[in-house]
Amino acid sequence: MTRRKPAPGEPAWLLKWVYVAADCFGMGKTAIFVSERKNLKPWQANPKTGDVRFSDIAGNTEIKRKLIKTVIDQRVSHAQLFFGPEDSCKLALAIAYAQFINCTNRIIPAQPATGADSIEAADSCGVCPSCVKYQKLAHPDLHFIFPVATTKRVTKKPLSKLFIADWRQFLLESNYQAGLQGWYEAIGIENKQGIINADDCMEIITTLSYKSYESDYKVMIIWMVEKLYYSAAPKILKILEEPPDKTLFILIADEPDQIIKTILSRLLMVKIPKSDILQHNAAEEETIHFTVFRTWMRNCYTGKVAELIAFASEIAKTGREKEKSFLIYALKIIGYCASMNYGQKLPPGVDGEELKFIRDFSPFITSAKLVEFNSLLNDAIYHIERNAHGATLFLDLSLKFVRQFKPIFVPL
Repeated sequence: MTRRKPAPGEPAWLLKWVYVAADCFGMGKTAIFVSERKNLKPWQANPKTGDVRFSDIAGNTEIKRKLIKTVIDQRVSHAQLFFGPEDSCKLALAIAYAQFINCTNRIIPAQPATGADSIEAADSCGVCPSCVKYQKLAHPDLHFIFPVATTKRVTKKPLSKLFIADWRQFLLESNYQAGLQGWYEAIGIENKQGIINADDCMEIITTLSYKSYESDYKVMIIWMVEKLYYSAAPKILKILEEPPDKTLFILIADEPDQIIKTILSRLLMVKIPKSDILQHNAAEEETIHFTVFRTWMRNCYTGKVAELIAFASEIAKTGREKEKSFLIYALKIIGYCASMNYGQKLPPGVDGEELKFIRDFSPFITSAKLVEFNSLLNDAIYHIERNAHGATLFLDLSLKFVRQFKPIFVPL
């Protein structure tokens, strides 16, 4: 397959992932199609400056209006959680919010004579010294904490501040469309699981104990707070509840139910819905999962051991997060098959080749096999999270599926 360089504004890590998927799964042009849909982002950094302001983020009008109003009314909550699907623009909104708070020349139109609401037109100016530094993600009062792990460059005691240059480059190249797997690939932690560790929690306390350098507010953005190590959480409980004056915590999460309850209880929750544009993008990515899953199940049913060995070897090269994502999709399809067997309606959006496969495959997912498939897939996800060897795990899982379809073919 001919390789091309990333187009202007296109994340290099995303294109790399597409080619890995194409090589591993034989997707060819189907995989490349996902990467070449350049209009799928719900926001786009200003091409002249690189910053993201409220006006650069499409949609989410009511969310933006509420955030702007908290600043105008001087009612900014000191600890907020922006949560929503992975592909929502919660991180972009968090940075735009912080930039607006610290902008020294905010654009706030006068109330029109007609009585129309002028809040939606408010925004940061984009040209004051504070905004210029936000454009580079280098404002001295803007701080980031995110999941990290040891790499070839950082061989021990990983801290967010040791990866800050990589973080800035990652956000700017991806137009703030930060995904956990993309971040892991950007810093090269290979098959490890990133966490927010106790040392980073101590960094939060130390950093926020200093006075602000030049802005009214010190802003601490903690991205993917679900990855906060359980034993490290107590270190930041007090500062979350009683932070220094003019300090703003913005925590970012995909799944708030995975956040430690003592942390969650101290936060004002702000739900960021998924953009309709990115829902289309997610559907394209699921198309890849579907094609791979369908081939996998067919090979399991026919007992093509050579193909299953090759599949296990290739999917292991994609990394643990992609392996987990694929298995979660597999669980969903098994669930759809069970729903069809029990006469329940499938959710909207299940159609075409996917629906045809579910209809054909569902007779093989009997009540007994449903329990076994569910158990096998969940066990596989559990072991992947604990750094099981990918190729061995997927081959073992494949042979167990073969046994479900053909008990005599793979004896106990």
